[in-house]
Amino acid sequence: MTLSVGKIHQLLELPARISPPFGDTMMADDLLTEGPEISSKPVGKAQGLYALAAQNDISLLMVMNYAFTEGEYNGSSISILGRNQILNDVREMPIVGGSGLFRLAHGYALAHTVWFDEQGDATVEYNVYVSHY
Repeated sequence: MTLSVGKIHQLLELPARISPPFGDTMMADDLLTEGPEISSKPVGKAQGLYALAAQNDISLLMVMNYAFTEGEYNGSSISILGRNQILNDVREMPIVGGSGLFRLAHGYALAHTVWFDEQGDATVEYNVYVSHY
């Protein structure tokens, strides 16, 4: 079965430094919402880690679970593992698994930064395409 989960938005709170050095690793427990506004309906959490994995550009290693807590996907999650070149307008990352309705999932997520500020906070939109059984 193939489906498009649609757009979800991750509201990031990053450390104060915009350009952390190579190897810095941060944990995430961020809100997933239906829309880009902070007042949008929460649909889950983005939980995992990201690390500066490149010495000559700003590329992150993303190890992230999107755990859904609302709607038809409540109790299910998708897992993303891949490279995130955050300065590119659109970034593609693989979906390597999932749980619940997304058991044995594979696919990809397209990330686009909607908003970013000097403190390092951001809103990232994900268009997610998943195949599962």
